[in-house]
Amino acid sequence: MRVSSVKLISLNVGRPRLVVYQGKTINSGIFKDPISGPLQLRTLNLDGDRQADLTVHGGPHKAVYAYPSEHYPYWRTELPGFDLPWAMFGENFTTVGLAEDDLHVGDRFQIGSSIVMVRQPRTPCYKLAAKFQRDDMLERFLLSGRSGFYFSVEKEGSVADGDAFELLKREQDAITISEMNRLFVREKYNQNLLRKAIQTAALPEAWREYLAERLGRSLVKT
Repeated sequence: MRVSSVKLISLNVGRPRLVVYQGKTINSGIFKDPISGPLQLRTLNLDGDRQADLTVHGGPHKAVYAYPSEHYPYWRTELPGFDLPWAMFGENFTTVGLAEDDLHVGDRFQIGSSIVMVRQPRTPCYKLAAKFQRDDMLERFLLSGRSGFYFSVEKEGSVADGDAFELLKREQDAITISEMNRLFVREKYNQNLLRKAIQTAALPEAWREYLAERLGRSLVKT
């Protein structure tokens, strides 16, 4: 069913730009700006959006990065004095009504005329620290559990700010984004969660292989 309170409130794109961090100049695509749209959502990204380092960013399983607007009040408390406009975390979609606790890897949504699938949480690199100019930002982000999530594009189409998300299919038995965050940060050898992740077919193969190795190590230890 279409729920009007689950929607895209800011559509954000940007091209890589240079930033100085710890005395070094780096190229990053984390800088995004809101745009009213509509924009074409394609298999690898939105029109007008690019990533700087394609070895770790972008690709079919990271075509679109979404971040819940509900997390912004938390960060305004944690980072007083920071200006935190939409897209501050480098997200393409700033959303309302989607949360890591509720989203299963493999869940499908229609947004605009496109169809997207939840694929994985964000595991940030040093460029998030460069964006905020804070050495502690990666640790803060990971420990917060407020990761946001990546979509793959199952059907190309157009999207615009204000579009509602329509749930097409829920993968109730699949691992959730918040459970993936727990595995990555706090419960690295939780065997039940490891098995659940490995059995989630929509989780990218690289993740499942990595977690299968970790499960093997945990079984040896026990």
